[in-house]
Amino acid sequence: MPRHFLFLLSSARRGGNTETLARRAAAALPARVGQDWRDLNSPGLPAFRDRRHGDHYDPPEPAAQALLTATEVATDLVFVCPLYWYGLPAPAKLYLDHWSHWMRLGTGFREGMAGKRIWLVMTHSGSRPEEIAPAVDCLRHSASYMKAAFMGTLLGFANAPGEILADAAALAAADRFFTA
Repeated sequence: MPRHFLFLLSSARRGGNTETLARRAAAALPARVGQDWRDLNSPGLPAFRDRRHGDHYDPPEPAAQALLTATEVATDLVFVCPLYWYGLPAPAKLYLDHWSHWMRLGTGFREGMAGKRIWLVMTHSGSRPEEIAPAVDCLRHSASYMKAAFMGTLLGFANAPGEILADAAALAAADRFFTA
């Protein structure tokens, strides 16, 4: 099966440092590799309602169904997430919450996640490793639960718009991130 990357943008700023870093990494992918870029803010996912005990899950709303379909066809999921308050941005976390819904639709979502590859592209503005770890661990543990492979984190330093272009080490790492 040919590889197909789903890039999940979750920043509150379009075209920000994290997206710039992710697009740099994606540019190194071979032309035959499919790429699908989705902004988790637009259209935003509906609020997640936990209905595991006693209630049932309705079919996903259109925005959620579109992401479910994109997730199912992807071989690789790339979370494009600036570090917000030591964790993933709310749209990325909401996307993960919807996995609980999708696993209960009877479509084999969890089984289909097995073997996929999950990546994280993240920028931060001076956080220490122990402050970044909760966001990374969220995806690492989520991947493990779904029997997917967590492939690692591309980390860059940036605060002001465009500042990622001054992080030579992150740019160099981006050029080889998906081939490592």
